[in-house]
Amino acid sequence: MTQYSASRSSGARPRATKSAGDRRARLLEGLGAAVRALRTERALTLRALAKLAGVSERFLVQLEAGEGNISVARLEDVAEALGTTGAELLAQASRPQPKDGSRSVIALVGLRGAGKSSIGASVAARLGVPFVELDEAIVREAQMTLSTIFEIHGEAYYRQMERDVLRRLLDAGKPAVIATGGSIVTDAETWGLLRSRARTIWLKATPRAHWDRVVAQGDVRPMRGRPRAMNELRHLLAARTPLYEQATTSLDTSGRTVSDVVERIVALAPA
Repeated sequence: MTQYSASRSSGARPRATKSAGDRRARLLEGLGAAVRALRTERALTLRALAKLAGVSERFLVQLEAGEGNISVARLEDVAEALGTTGAELLAQASRPQPKDGSRSVIALVGLRGAGKSSIGASVAARLGVPFVELDEAIVREAQMTLSTIFEIHGEAYYRQMERDVLRRLLDAGKPAVIATGGSIVTDAETWGLLRSRARTIWLKATPRAHWDRVVAQGDVRPMRGRPRAMNELRHLLAARTPLYEQATTSLDTSGRTVSDVVERIVALAPA
């Protein structure tokens, strides 16, 4: 009896130890993912966060990889640098962490005339998920037009609304296709939030393609009273290209039909 009890006891310990080890490993992986996502959302480099938190870049690399066994005090330092608390980071770490390839939200970015609305609506219909025009959602929230928002409250107010509306959409945790405003990439925090929690796709096009599409929609505002409008468009696209290139994927839509681009995006969607 004694030998039998000892044998059972010795056999149980490795299983318990392994289970506890697995839990710790999952917690560290989740913590690393939470830190990485929040750092990206805050548009912080590893070097910048390391300086703010008073830790080494090497330590942060290990932490984000799920390999850093961080102390409570050090966790609070990192959390404070990210504008949150250690308790909140641990709470996020305990939630299921989706892999990059399993993101259920597709966000289309690009200048006006990229085809975000027509392509986005078709992709959403093919996938059987809601389609959201982010600017339209902002208009409904504010109960005023975009031009009125800018006129009365200014750009900073619009940017905050854009971020808040987007965050609620992402926090809902439901599949969707989102068409964003062309300038969303110029707000580092909002662009970081979108990139960390959605599959972002830049719909590329030449300046001429952008121009022709806007005009074909009956919108002559781009050139009214602005003889250098095309040059302005070229400079705007050149200035934003490095930001658009940070998207998960880019698709050149110049010379392609809407159906062709839709097929390509559907093929990229998570199963």
